[in-house]
Amino acid sequence: MQTRIGVIGGSGLYEIDGLTDAEWVSVETPWGDPSDQILTGTLDGVPMAFLPRHGRGHVHTPTSVPYRANIDALKRLGVTDVISVSACGSFRHEMAPGDFVIVDQFIDRTFAREKSFFGPGCVGHVSVAHPTCPRLGEACEASAKSAGINVHRGGTYLAMEGPQFSTLAESKMYREHWGADVIGMTNMPEAKLAREAELCYASVAMVTDYDSWHPDHGEVDVSDIIATLTGNAAKARALVAGLPTLLGADRAPCPHGCDRALEFAILTAPEKRDPALLAKLDAVAGRVLA
Repeated sequence: MQTRIGVIGGSGLYEIDGLTDAEWVSVETPWGDPSDQILTGTLDGVPMAFLPRHGRGHVHTPTSVPYRANIDALKRLGVTDVISVSACGSFRHEMAPGDFVIVDQFIDRTFAREKSFFGPGCVGHVSVAHPTCPRLGEACEASAKSAGINVHRGGTYLAMEGPQFSTLAESKMYREHWGADVIGMTNMPEAKLAREAELCYASVAMVTDYDSWHPDHGEVDVSDIIATLTGNAAKARALVAGLPTLLGADRAPCPHGCDRALEFAILTAPEKRDPALLAKLDAVAGRVLA
């Protein structure tokens, strides 16, 4: 199998540099339109696809992002490995604004989003005990260090609904009692859907602020966040640029089983499966439904 890297760019990251044969393409999915067209091309001999999560011009809120369509569209393009890049707030002194965190766990506090490709007529359950791919995380960490980015390996991402930022009480609870390290609004259900689609997934959280818990930080100021986003975006592009060399063009099966997550996940008997839903699952679950 050939490696094809998919990058989902969050706030501040709306493009990647250096692609040859770059082209914005439209992808139709049975889950609706993705956030935007997808930029395809090749970087250092490895095919890549870039999707701006909020759309060019930042038109989607964290809640309105069409997560299912985005993951389906990347799968249809042949993406094998997804790198999620997103802005976040930090609950830890050592995870300072401008730092990157390679997330490995999530606490999902979102409540207004469709979180699964499966449903009545085709019930599927995948494990998200370890929701990110260690192999991809290692590559992201190595690329970040090569680019001179202060990066932290491992961290728990609290996914909140938004679009408002946390109250002081919430921020303290997430930090002191729940053990979260960073907070954001977009990695869920994205990571869960990537696992259902049998895609390796890594989350790179770019710290923009200390949220509202920090005694010297005060209320989250959007103007400060935007200033930090600008610097983070350049770092993110440098991180992405190093991934093709690290991952290579030839791809072996994932040693952690991400690409086989549906092996025993479908519970609905074949004769009871809904043909309409099966048709919608052709890309994300076609391997096990064929």
